[in-house]
Amino acid sequence: MVSQVARPQSDPTLRRRGAFRRLLSYPAAAFGLIVITAFFVMAALAPVLAPHDPTRGDLLQRLQPPAWAPRGEVSYFLGTDQLGRDVLSQAIHGARVSLTVGLGVVAASGLIGGLLGLIAGFYRGTLDDVLARLADWTLAFPFIILAILLMGVLGPGIVNLIVVLSIAGWPHFFRLIRGEVLVEREKAYVEAAFALGKSPFVIMIGEIVRNIMHTFLVVATIRLGIAILSEASLSYLGFGVPPDMPAWGTMVAYGQRYVEIAWWLSAVPGLAILSLVLSVNLVGEGLRDALDPRLRE
Repeated sequence: MVSQVARPQSDPTLRRRGAFRRLLSYPAAAFGLIVITAFFVMAALAPVLAPHDPTRGDLLQRLQPPAWAPRGEVSYFLGTDQLGRDVLSQAIHGARVSLTVGLGVVAASGLIGGLLGLIAGFYRGTLDDVLARLADWTLAFPFIILAILLMGVLGPGIVNLIVVLSIAGWPHFFRLIRGEVLVEREKAYVEAAFALGKSPFVIMIGEIVRNIMHTFLVVATIRLGIAILSEASLSYLGFGVPPDMPAWGTMVAYGQRYVEIAWWLSAVPGLAILSLVLSVNLVGEGLRDALDPRLRE
């Protein structure tokens, strides 16, 4: 009778709901989640929400100010750039590029780094030493130089950006997951699983991964913000997406030439980058507090 009452309390679904409620109880994290959701909706519905074609300009409408400024037009709510392209439409489509690259980088680097960290921390020995040195060498190489070098070889493009940023990002997942697995490997529940005859694969996936998943989710959230910022930086330098593809970093680079007469060209994408990255970091901190039992009140 006691086990029937206790079982629902350990239900994973109930634990996830409780963690989500705790996340929403933090005002900063809840605000960040709302902002991120808005950006995701904007990226998913970009062709519908964008009032104009972001790649087509009208030189007769070049450098139009935002709608609330003198000479502004409602049809170009956030103004136009030096080629007469709608800034709002470019910003909306730029969200699609940033989120696609960010999610792709987190998925690829998280899978590679997390899997290697799990294997290295569990088996240790020579394999652990080799992978740890490889991760250290990757981290020791300056990121921006490595990214520019690889993008110069591969060429601009979303897929190439994801590959390059994943190469630079996997060691962060590796080191963290490896450290967590080294700690969990020595705990009593792992020894009990070995005593019951469970295979190493079952112990890693069924036992250890379940207990370190909250750490992985927090790091993945933080790395999402870093990936978005890295994509914007490379696009700003001209090593990101192709020039004809709307991207926030490219918009900032083009807008800085007209910053004295058309401040909105750089301000709009800059505020978009700031809002999204800050919101991702707020959600990451909220996840840390909500999922880590050591940090709960």
